Amino acid sequence: MLAPKAFLDALTDQASRLLGGNTLPPRQEFESQFRTLLQSAFARLDLVSREEFDTQMAVLARTRAKVDALEAQLAEFEARLPAAPATTTRQD
Repeated sequence: MLAPKAFLDALTDQASRLLGGNTLPPRQEFESQFRTLLQSAFARLDLVSREEFDTQMAVLARTRAKVDALEAQLAEFEARLPAAPATTTRQD
């Protein structure tokens, strides 16, 4: 999936080719209006920036590493415990 800026650039390029690209002022006006329209649409969506996404991925990776380390430590502690005695039921 393209990033919003790349998507906007691709759409603008396509629209420019359709308009012929020879008349710069109308083309620039169209690009400006089109970008404004798409940016408005993207603003209404609940999107995150690539930077924010990458930051959260780094946090998740660190958290995952900590969980893995804690799981290994727990397994080591459990291995050190003496075997639990079998539970017996009392008969009265």
